[in-house]
Amino acid sequence: MQVLPEQEPIGLLVAATRRRIKQAVGRRVRPHGLSAQQFGLLVAIVEGEGLSLRGLAERLRTDQPTASRIATTLIRKKLVREEGDPRDRRRRCLRLTGPGRALAARVYPLVLELRGAIVGGMSPAERGALRNGLHKILQNMDRFEKGGAGLRAVSAGRER
Repeated sequence: MQVLPEQEPIGLLVAATRRRIKQAVGRRVRPHGLSAQQFGLLVAIVEGEGLSLRGLAERLRTDQPTASRIATTLIRKKLVREEGDPRDRRRRCLRLTGPGRALAARVYPLVLELRGAIVGGMSPAERGALRNGLHKILQNMDRFEKGGAGLRAVSAGRER
């Protein structure tokens, strides 16, 4: 039985899309000694230098233990350093080191290339609709994880 594109499960498409993006990123950053996750954290620091680990985790939409593990690796590689926040002694900020800044300058053009490839051929309206749909999926999954209150993911064998 062949599944028509409009019948393909959305969760499967989201997972396949994530996997393909991660593979494409990995192939391009591996020669620079980075994993896809390390590249993502490095980019997040470039785009929001001085963020706390919590802020970076939120920006990357990951949990703090994962962000911490990746940050620790980048710190060991001497690409990132932790420093105190002068406004809040309890808060630690992540910043690029000299070598980290040099590497970021070499790999940042990949960010723009990848972001363009991801939305290539899509109109602004299509990009907006996709963003809205993905945000709704995230909200639905948050509700589902909290007990599924008010969710009916499948009705009469069809996704809504």
